[in-house]
Amino acid sequence: MGTSEVAARMAHVFITGSTDGLGRAAAMALLAEGHDVVVHARNASRADSVSDLEDCGAGVVIGDLASAEETHRVAAQVNAVGPMDAVIHNAGIYLDPERVTTPEGHARTLAVNVLAPYVLTAEIERPERLIYINSDLHQGGDPSLHDVDWTSRPWDAAQAYADSKLYVTTIAFLVSRRWPDVLTNVVCPGWVPTKMGGPGATDDLELGHTTQVWLAVSDEPEALSSGGYWYHKRRQTAAAAVSDLAFQNALLEELRRLTGVRLR
Repeated sequence: MGTSEVAARMAHVFITGSTDGLGRAAAMALLAEGHDVVVHARNASRADSVSDLEDCGAGVVIGDLASAEETHRVAAQVNAVGPMDAVIHNAGIYLDPERVTTPEGHARTLAVNVLAPYVLTAEIERPERLIYINSDLHQGGDPSLHDVDWTSRPWDAAQAYADSKLYVTTIAFLVSRRWPDVLTNVVCPGWVPTKMGGPGATDDLELGHTTQVWLAVSDEPEALSSGGYWYHKRRQTAAAAVSDLAFQNALLEELRRLTGVRLR
């Protein structure tokens, strides 16, 4: 049964990082089903690559999520378009070979994978559904919250990525607890052959975007649940730390400190 067969109405969906890979695939699937989609491009040059999606009716917002200022602008652009039924936090960076810094001095991996979805969650008008994309590598993330911005310890790209995915998964579980009126879930798309995953990836590219599309618009009973960690439409068990209230609250305080933004 296709998603369109179980969708009660057409939805308005915003997807970050949607000029290529899984974000673009999700946008194309939603547009094909008649949903209203707003895609996101890092800059004007990247926006040119989604002109075909615009021809299909997609809206476009532009902003580099490595920049706090531009992330705020992305939120403002989305709010100007109108309320979203669902937001898919898809944008992400995999392995920065060194600690690349943002205009604010943050590690880019942390800024794009964690700070940006946190700020957008706080500043975009609250949707009915939130979906965050993570990785099974979050299981190896460090819950100590020691030097989350990698300002004093030696840079380790793999650990920084795993930490960032632990943090964004925790954001999702925290939001699910704090906002019971919003269906909030996390999706592991698997290791898929996108630009990020590389040609050697072994998971199915089609299945890589299906679950987030389903969670964004389907009215199947399972898709109307909240607080789940999903892989190919099946619930999985997330790292224990993400459900720990003390860790959630400590991470929330750290994100407030780093961004100056408070989650309502």
